[in-house]
Amino acid sequence: MVINDLEFYCVCVPRIDRHDPLRTVLLRLVTNRGIEGWAEAALGWRPGECSQRRAALLPCLQGRNPFDVEDLLTLDVLRPAGLRALVEMACWDIIGRSLRQPLHNLFGGRYRKQIPVAVRLPQGSPQHVAEVAHALEEQGFYVQMITSCGRLEDDVRTFEAVRASISQRTELRFDGCCQYEAETARDLCAAMEYHCPAFLLDPLRLHDFHAQAMLARQTNVPLASWRSIASAADVLRAVRCGAAQYVIVDMCSVGGIAAARRCAAVAAAGGVRALLGGPPSLGVATAAMLQLAAAEPALDGCSECAYHQLKDHLLSEGIDISDGMMSVPDGHGIGVDVDRAKLDRYQMV
Repeated sequence: MVINDLEFYCVCVPRIDRHDPLRTVLLRLVTNRGIEGWAEAALGWRPGECSQRRAALLPCLQGRNPFDVEDLLTLDVLRPAGLRALVEMACWDIIGRSLRQPLHNLFGGRYRKQIPVAVRLPQGSPQHVAEVAHALEEQGFYVQMITSCGRLEDDVRTFEAVRASISQRTELRFDGCCQYEAETARDLCAAMEYHCPAFLLDPLRLHDFHAQAMLARQTNVPLASWRSIASAADVLRAVRCGAAQYVIVDMCSVGGIAAARRCAAVAAAGGVRALLGGPPSLGVATAAMLQLAAAEPALDGCSECAYHQLKDHLLSEGIDISDGMMSVPDGHGIGVDVDRAKLDRYQMV
């Protein structure tokens, strides 16, 4: 079995919150036996790029065995992490479909049937964010992420308003979005210590593990790293210098499922908790994330997911969400099928 065709799709789907519509890229990889593999990544491409990207990539993949995943990932054309993750995901989907198995069975078996998810709150006034947090808690989402606006006093007021609007059962995380200098980040941590956030993510403007390690030694608030994690080597550096008690692994940023598994293994070996995260998904990338989380014991926390915040998805059957838990799809490959009618409806031309 070899790859003989591929197609890229730029799609745009509106969201139910105040954020801009979600734009993402889908890849359909086709073998000579007619088996299709699907993948999704937020690559920021324009619709006019798809045909040129296909013309550049297809000659490099045509005639290659999709089972040779590690060999494919060494190609120079797949050096960008996002594109590498896209091709790898599609190959794994083909492998699972050809073997008639969901991916978690190929990664060691299903360790967990449902995956707890964290949701990101929209930006806005403290009152608005608190109202959204309360509504999400009533829907069963008990792990929530507040996003920094970059202004210390406003961020503290928002955190306090949200904390007051929800029960103690709900865990709050705070994403600093790399907005703060070291001194202001210390003040932020000091203001939040009383409210016991689960962790403070990427508080420092400077992407430097040693600078964050210095901050970690000056606060009781657990720190987490996401935007600086591009490989298992980055996880190792964060562990060695004590920069974070949590690392957020984004499959698109690290280059795919296999790379994410390596990141989780390094984090576990270093006594740091690994969680999955990433940009919003139209369902395909979410399904791949669930397959990985189902099989990897080290990924034992709530993974951030915005799947429920979209007005629609691209799947034939949606992924079940109940009480803040997502069910792992049991279908072959990544476990879900793309609805071609929806794809045509939302494709950007």
